[in-house]
Amino acid sequence: MEKIWLKNYPPNVPPHIQVAPHASLKTLAEESFARYPGLPAFSNLGHTMTYEAVDEASRDLAAYLLARLHLKKGDRVAIILPNVLAFPVTLYALMRAGLVVVSCNPLYTPLELAHQLKDSGARVAIVLENFAHVLAEAIPGSRVHTVLVTTLGDLLPWPRNHLINFVVKYVKRLVPGYRLNQAIPFRRALKEGARASFPDVTLDGSDVALLQYTGGTTGLPKAAVLSHTNLMANVEQCAAMLGADLKRGTEVVITALPLYHIFALTANFLLFTYLGGENVLITNPRDLPGLVKTLREKRFSVLTGVNTLFNGLIRTAGFAALDFTHLRFTLGGGAAVQRAVAARWKAVTGHPIIEGYGLTESSPVVCVNRLDIDEYTGAVGYPLPSTDIAIRTDKGEESAIGEVGELCVRGPQVMREYWNQPDETAQVFTSDGFLRTGDLARIDETGLVYIVDRKKDMILVSGFNVYPNELEGELAHLPGVREVAAIGIPDEQSGETVALFIVPDDASLTREAVMQFCHEHFTGYKRPRDLDHIFFAKELPKTNIGKILRRALREQYLKQNSPISKPP
Repeated sequence: MEKIWLKNYPPNVPPHIQVAPHASLKTLAEESFARYPGLPAFSNLGHTMTYEAVDEASRDLAAYLLARLHLKKGDRVAIILPNVLAFPVTLYALMRAGLVVVSCNPLYTPLELAHQLKDSGARVAIVLENFAHVLAEAIPGSRVHTVLVTTLGDLLPWPRNHLINFVVKYVKRLVPGYRLNQAIPFRRALKEGARASFPDVTLDGSDVALLQYTGGTTGLPKAAVLSHTNLMANVEQCAAMLGADLKRGTEVVITALPLYHIFALTANFLLFTYLGGENVLITNPRDLPGLVKTLREKRFSVLTGVNTLFNGLIRTAGFAALDFTHLRFTLGGGAAVQRAVAARWKAVTGHPIIEGYGLTESSPVVCVNRLDIDEYTGAVGYPLPSTDIAIRTDKGEESAIGEVGELCVRGPQVMREYWNQPDETAQVFTSDGFLRTGDLARIDETGLVYIVDRKKDMILVSGFNVYPNELEGELAHLPGVREVAAIGIPDEQSGETVALFIVPDDASLTREAVMQFCHEHFTGYKRPRDLDHIFFAKELPKTNIGKILRRALREQYLKQNSPISKPP
């Protein structure tokens, strides 16, 4: 596809980026440590670590892993941490030691975690003690021989560290009992590492930096193999597209999305280390009043999030009274940002949500809107520099401008393969090297990309395509609707029909009101067949970053409405 979007780039944004062949996340970190030693790097639980402090702690941990545990370049290490100060110290230690990060969701069940440990071949795991009991169940059968256990207070100053650890463990009882024979306290590892030599590990851009697992839509999670070049390229691309509006060494980004998710890892963690900014780590983003309190205390300039986070914040007491004068932009991704939520966000903050698009396999950013837009566009923006896209039909042919097809991507940020999954890798790449994203999209004559929906989430009603994003985006305007999900369920007459799952924030909302709204806004085949296809719920299943899981709703519906589950 011709790069028609280049003529609409902001001034001074290049069509291509250059990544040095030996550039790595190790060099990114060490250059920032040297350039911004006294500036704040990461803040959490009332304490801030400077770049110099992160440099020292990550160096000590890297030395421990190499000298005491005898790990070698390329060995895999599992990180099982939420957004706490141990996360950046650990991640940069692994990068500096040439080790491969296996990023794990701390909320995984033992079965889910066991799969990742075994599949990755991780030899060491680093875990917050709150989740050590899950790790203890997951380790048998894996190659993990050593576990470093950290606490919420480990990197905080005395006496705050002891107070927080006491409250977490003995007052709130948030640390279930566990038995790990191979466990070593995180702080002991740092102390021993400080006395050990730290060899300079030479890294090439092609070396693997990260195994990032992605659930996909079926089967067990598989790991995207992301190299140092993949991640460095995406940082350079994002810096080229967004960095002109940011000042090095001054920005403060709110990191409420978990760092074990690729969105926050690149857009917050890596990009703002590159820019010398401060990452404010939010350990529990579900505590919205607590998040609002943190926002009140910080002069934040960038906030990243997903639609459900934005929707929750604007409904939280005290948020509208915050000072937004220092806010440069709000970046939305991970799931479609709804027009109604974007409108409410701008009404409160005075700023539009800048929506972007990406996926795990592309490190993750592919497209992003210009920062100078005034209103919600409905688009995910323009492809980043050095990024090729194609909109293709099921037959692999190029779709015309404005027509819907599968979005395919090629660029330096795109992974090279799935870990130990050659068949899956072959299926996801085209013969000319494009990654099939599984997302349906269209592009307009200016080069703006619009995501229509996930290909596998599309509902087929009597041969007509129904896109859940469209229905959910419109229903978000209905007063009383807090969250909504649309799925397709089997129907004898039309093959599939629409079912709506709604979390109301007004007890007076009725299914009749929802159906009336659907009649006023949607053509016949896009509506639920009757009131029995409209469901109210207290909450909707979500991913770790707050993306609504339509698949889980569909599975739940089919299980409850199968012939076996129905009473005779």
